[in-house]
Amino acid sequence: MDFINTIIGTPLGWIFRFCINLVGSYGFAILLFTFITKVILMPLSLWVQKNSIKMIRIKPQLNEIEAQYATDKDRVSDLTLELYRREKYRPAAGVIPMLIQIPLILGLIQVIYHPMQHVLRLQPELINAFVEQAKTILNTPELGSGAQITAMDLIKNPVYTPLFEQISISGVDVADAIRKINALDFRFLGWDLAKTPKLFAFDWLSCIPWFSGLSAFLLSVIQNKINVLQREASFFGRWGMAIFLTLFSLYFASLVPAGVGLYWIFGNLFAILVLFVVNLIYPPKKYIDYEALEESKRHLAESKRLLNKSKPTKEDKARAKADYKRFTDSTEPKQLVFYSESSGFYKYFRRIIDVLLKTSDIKIHYITSDPKDAVFQKNEPNLIPYYIDNNRLITLFMLVDADMMLMTMPDLQTFHLKRSYVRKDMEYVYLFHGIMTSLSTLRDHALDAYDTLFFGESHQRSDFEAYAKRVGLPERTLVDVGYGVIEDMHEQVLALRAKEQPHTKRRILIAPSWQTDNILEYCLETVLKALCDGTNEIIIRPHPQYIRRFGAKLEEIKEKVSAYLGEDCRFEMDFSSNETVYTADIMMTDWSGIAYEYAFATERPVLFIHTPMKVVGKETVENEEDRPDIMLRNVVGVDLMPDTLEETLKPAVERFTAEAEQWRACIVETRERYIYNFGHSGEVGAAYILKRLEEYAAERQRKEDEISV
Repeated sequence: MDFINTIIGTPLGWIFRFCINLVGSYGFAILLFTFITKVILMPLSLWVQKNSIKMIRIKPQLNEIEAQYATDKDRVSDLTLELYRREKYRPAAGVIPMLIQIPLILGLIQVIYHPMQHVLRLQPELINAFVEQAKTILNTPELGSGAQITAMDLIKNPVYTPLFEQISISGVDVADAIRKINALDFRFLGWDLAKTPKLFAFDWLSCIPWFSGLSAFLLSVIQNKINVLQREASFFGRWGMAIFLTLFSLYFASLVPAGVGLYWIFGNLFAILVLFVVNLIYPPKKYIDYEALEESKRHLAESKRLLNKSKPTKEDKARAKADYKRFTDSTEPKQLVFYSESSGFYKYFRRIIDVLLKTSDIKIHYITSDPKDAVFQKNEPNLIPYYIDNNRLITLFMLVDADMMLMTMPDLQTFHLKRSYVRKDMEYVYLFHGIMTSLSTLRDHALDAYDTLFFGESHQRSDFEAYAKRVGLPERTLVDVGYGVIEDMHEQVLALRAKEQPHTKRRILIAPSWQTDNILEYCLETVLKALCDGTNEIIIRPHPQYIRRFGAKLEEIKEKVSAYLGEDCRFEMDFSSNETVYTADIMMTDWSGIAYEYAFATERPVLFIHTPMKVVGKETVENEEDRPDIMLRNVVGVDLMPDTLEETLKPAVERFTAEAEQWRACIVETRERYIYNFGHSGEVGAAYILKRLEEYAAERQRKEDEISV
């Protein structure tokens, strides 16, 4: 406390002494001191107001990020920090006034507890002599933090004044000091501001804590109505804070001298005035789009509602606990483990797994985070599935003991999922599952922790090799595998076409991505206006993630284009069948990976709408034009700009119909040129896995033989 008394109390004492000399009253000096501190801090209050407005102005974007990536907290955190940097928003700015208020309060307490030092400016030797005399009079070894106040009370008492007048210090006018002490009156409106009030004493001084609590409550009510941040807080956030501040102010003012309580009361009242002033200078409504804010709140609420519906049940949690125990307690050595984020990822592994099951007796341990994963319906003795919920997944990853682990999830070792702590030489294999997508759609360094990469097409390999060289990444095992999903889709297309009934109208499937600014949000009405002419059957198939996260927004879009909906134009929300994908004559999309799946599986062209594209990684691709999903847009289809659709869309559709065979030949040639091992990816992937597992087994046998010898 000596440090605070010297460093903070001394300068505040000068200000407080100036206030007393100006107004001549201890109480009014506190009020003036309070007002001066608010004026000095006014520029900071204005800065905080601007920063708070900025926060609410970007809140719609933050809500959309949270809604869009509700299940990916790491992505939410990344994009939030990126938005903060871009908008120059400082999250900590709101606490700065409180951080400044704390030393002000502590300093003022020191000023009030040490009036001889800070207000009267008496010599330290004299102050010590007065305090020592007070200890003698009261027969006590210590007087506590209020020693100077106690000594001043005794000096003002005629009974004890002579005892203090006897003090003699060379060069010090003791009589003048006593006159100054007698002249300093701590009373204000009947309160002795040097005394500490008691909360339930029921005297006039006990009003200070109650007025302190009342002023804090009044400030909270005003803040809830006009403070730009408090207005957007939750009900509990607003009134929970109001109750806390009220009770804290009530209690705090009963622990410190009444002068501090007076400062606290008028500090709250002046803060209300400051609120009105900063709102007048920077009115929030001038800078914030409250309609967009409310819309984003609806989208976020819908996303959370849908997410809550998909949360694991008690039965799922019990099952996860049992499967975790079954996986970790097993003493049987594990050679091969697959990890799947959800049921939809089995299709990427299916061809490799099928070959492994047919050509070997390897036991495949298949971990999934989806209790409804389709893998549980498989009846294969050597395919052993486990459901592991998110609460246990981190620990399980740390404890995995196997030769090899294969998955489609990037960012291993970057966030919560780490490489095994118990098996340092385990080989981690990443399977590229997004066709014709470059590394720029991943975070920077998303694949650095993998030992082996299974590529689907040549762009991905050259892309990764250039990236690895650029950042100095150690050598990795690179395997040209292919896309089993495209092969499956092509086989299904051929089977459907063999029994397909010809349709009289051209069938156009609109399949947008689920990122913001997709076709649905950007230009759907323009598209329907151009194509709903009686010659086309339009099927609009939103991305399942878009439906799950932005259900409310989708309903607004459907209402907006309702005039075009009917027999020849409809939304398809049932994803149990891909028949409409396989039988469409033309697909229209923006940046969805389904475009190349459709083109290479059906051998039919794609209409690309060049909406704002999504880029995540910054280091992974030197030139965005080298991205395969950009470069090949005008090879397997036509890339159209949104602002030219009224003139270009219909002619492009007619051209696709007239030149269908030429487009098919071009797409087949492109598929053969870029995609690895079309029709044989499962065999290639399985062959590498079996070869490596044999090598691991041979190495184990060699070590066992060495031990036995």
